[in-house]
Amino acid sequence: MKHFFVSVLVLFGIWLLFNGSVTPQVVWTGLLVSCLITLVTVRNSDLFRTLRLTPSALIHAVFYIFLFLWEIIKSNLDVAWRVISPSLPIRPGIVEVETRLKSPVARLILTSSITLTPGTLTVETRDNRLFIHWIDVSSVDMESATRAIVAKFEKHLEVMYG
Repeated sequence: MKHFFVSVLVLFGIWLLFNGSVTPQVVWTGLLVSCLITLVTVRNSDLFRTLRLTPSALIHAVFYIFLFLWEIIKSNLDVAWRVISPSLPIRPGIVEVETRLKSPVARLILTSSITLTPGTLTVETRDNRLFIHWIDVSSVDMESATRAIVAKFEKHLEVMYG
């Protein structure tokens, strides 16, 4: 039941964002469409089954969004500075990192967040190991690379998804 409710809320939120209006007709149509889509797809979807709906998880979700935006801003500035100043070192390479996340959805969010952050790209995943292309490899040590790339995202995703 929890994943049904969350699915309806997410779809309804997307509906409202795309419509840009909150007239009664748009709201009721959005609720109806969201419920119908969820009824048809929820049996086959595990997307929200592992999501925790606790106050702590919701707080961490908000922090995660701000952390993600902050990391995007920092990385954009870093990459732009490297383009403007060719004398800055660029040591590209692929590093192996390890994640403690068990939920497939949490891992998907983690790998997407890494890929969307300029200067890093998730190349491959194998169980709890991720292979990341990094624009400036500061360490090939797995623990150091994990702390630098994964740990900041992972601590919030663990609370949200376990």
